[in-house]
Amino acid sequence: MVRLLVTYMEQLAPPDGAALSSPLAGAGIAEERPDADDYLSLYRSVGMPLQWDERLRMTREELLAFLASSSTALYILRHGGRSVGLCEFVGVGEREVELKHFGLVPDAQGRRLGPYLLDWSLRAIWSHRPERVWLHTDTWDHPKAKATYERIGFKAYAEVWEQFPD
Repeated sequence: MVRLLVTYMEQLAPPDGAALSSPLAGAGIAEERPDADDYLSLYRSVGMPLQWDERLRMTREELLAFLASSSTALYILRHGGRSVGLCEFVGVGEREVELKHFGLVPDAQGRRLGPYLLDWSLRAIWSHRPERVWLHTDTWDHPKAKATYERIGFKAYAEVWEQFPD
């Protein structure tokens, strides 16, 4: 078992101000319903450095049901003809929506694409009129994750040491 400091954060209103523009020509975001293999390829590319494994532990049937669910929203950032980022929400259409996974493939980081993807995706989720969007981040996440969430309007409401399988 490994202990991680987990910070729970919430956003109670949509992002303020004008939407962020794409920092790179040809980069665009769309809500997509990828097939299981394409989803897992992107999930691994983004999540391996961050120790993501939740979707990898799902059975094929569970993954297919998750991807087909109307309460799942997947926003995918593409640049240069390939998927380079993922913003995944669960609970769409409910009072509370969770930002479950968010990140970029390593070679797309450091170009302001993360804030662009997050801002765009959150604005889309808030169009469903939830009361709250929440997330948790931990010590395995990108070092700038918490600051990025705070800049877009998330506020921490709890910090807890939690145990996870090694």
